[in-house]
Amino acid sequence: MKIATLLFTYRLASPNLLLIAAAVVPALVLLVYVYRKDHIEKEPNRLLARLLLWGIVSTFLAVVSESVGAAALAFFLPGGEENPAYGFWMFFVVVALSEEGFKYLVLRWRTWNSAHFNCRFDGVVYAAYVSLGFALWENIGYVTLYGLDAAVARALTAVPGHASFGVFMGACYGLARQNENQGEHEASRFWQWLSVLLPAAIHGGYDYIAIVRSEENGGAFFLFVALVFLSAAALLRRLSRRDRFI
Repeated sequence: MKIATLLFTYRLASPNLLLIAAAVVPALVLLVYVYRKDHIEKEPNRLLARLLLWGIVSTFLAVVSESVGAAALAFFLPGGEENPAYGFWMFFVVVALSEEGFKYLVLRWRTWNSAHFNCRFDGVVYAAYVSLGFALWENIGYVTLYGLDAAVARALTAVPGHASFGVFMGACYGLARQNENQGEHEASRFWQWLSVLLPAAIHGGYDYIAIVRSEENGGAFFLFVALVFLSAAALLRRLSRRDRFI
């Protein structure tokens, strides 16, 4: 009787386990890939685990910010969602700045003064782990709601999308830390701002084309995604090969 009950429980739970695995595995694959690209000096596992967890925390912060932003748009923007400008403000400002902004805040808080932050590529590793922590948790939510079809679609688009945003953020962030170490404070501030604004602009374009323009020209989204992913992958390899102590 006990064995039959256990088997029945397993059969009930296994679809959920399958969905969770489908949501988590794409992020884990990319985390391992980025980790292996850090050739000079591997980052402590404890630090990386914390960044992953803080990436998850940033999803909750972004949800609150996006809810407030959406309410503000509905109140101040005439016509609400029917207004042609709504998509721009919603996806480039409310969503993209909320998500990339909170990723950056937890990234800077946890790593800017870390003694382990001593190579340019470290910035890419840190930002990728925060971004993939965000993507991992967000993906679990979508996949448990919409099933395996969503898992496949997001494994090919949204998860590598967040990883790409993290690469662009980390490239600027590592340069900001290098400039700061060299006493070039104005240049450092410029790159810190770009650490948020560049991935936010790309993220906003991703969402805007996917949601607002996809019905008019579905091919534009796939072209945009391909360009973003290929550019991020090329930048990741280039920074990995040319990494040095700062």
